[in-house]
This record gives sequence, C-alpha cells and structure tokens, in this order.
Amino acid sequence: MAKVFDVARYILNHAGEMTTMKLEKLVYYCQAWSLAWDGVPLFEEDFQAWANGPVCPELFATHKGCFWLGEDYYNNYEPYQFTPSQMETMDAVLEGYGDKEPQWLSELTHKERPWRETRRGIKPGEFCDLVISKDLMQEYYGDLENAEESRLAGGAEECFSLICQNGQG
Repeated sequence: MAKVFDVARYILNHAGEMTTMKLEKLVYYCQAWSLAWDGVPLFEEDFQAWANGPVCPELFATHKGCFWLGEDYYNNYEPYQFTPSQMETMDAVLEGYGDKEPQWLSELTHKERPWRETRRGIKPGEFCDLVISKDLMQEYYGDLENAEESRLAGGAEECFSLICQNGQG
C-alpha cells in the first residue's frame, strides 16, 4: 500500500509547487475520493481535524516550518507504482480541486461532515488531534449526490465541478 508521502509526491509532481496547506487538503481529498469511489484507502495514515482543516500528522512533520513546497520536495522517496484506478482518482482530485486556493479548500472541508463531526464540541481555532475516521469519510463522500454515477459515466471531473461550483459538502 502507498504511503501518504507517495500521494504527496504524485500531487507535487503533477500539479507543481504549492503551499503546504493546499498539499494537505489535496492529499485529504485523494484519500476521501479513493474511499468513496474505490472502497479502499490510498494509504494507511490518518487525518486529524485540525483548526484549519484535515491534516495528516506524518505528512505535516516532514514539511513543518515550510510554507511553500517545490514539485521535487518528496522526490527523495522511492516512486510508488499506483494502479490505473488510483491514478484516475488522484488526477480527478487535481482536476477538480487543483486550481482552488488553499483557504478555499480549508473552508470547504469546514463545511463537510467528517471534519465538523470530528470537531464537535471543539471551539474554532482550538487545538484538536482527533482522527477523522476513514469510515466516516467513506460514508460521507460516498453518499454525495451523483458521485458514483458521475464517475461511472466517465465524468469524475464533472462531479468535482458540480461539488466545487456549488460549494457542497
């Protein structure tokens, strides 16, 4: 199974340099949509419901103190051989979310049930290291209207367009 760093490398190599916040959110959405569409996680590591949205502590530890990451930041990791389905999912995430600003992505995660439910009772801006369960992610993203139908119709990108345009979550 891939590691979170493999997905981060794939994203940076395909989308180019970006902020650490944006990378964290794109990696999160890769995991979320893999769970929804394929029924399996892309990687084992978990996300926590931090104040600015989902963060994977293992990934954060490798870029802590950085704001901007170059496309080769994770190239010291051995390339992982993703399946065509995994690449399709990651490419669809990049197509659907890749042009969004980091703050927009953070705000979107704040509207979505996995982050909100995990942080229930936690004040805005307050520290939280509670894990967003993969089961909750799979249930929520799997249930989003027309997600599976859109993908089966050959239009994962259309699904993202609808989600992003409507700010649904």
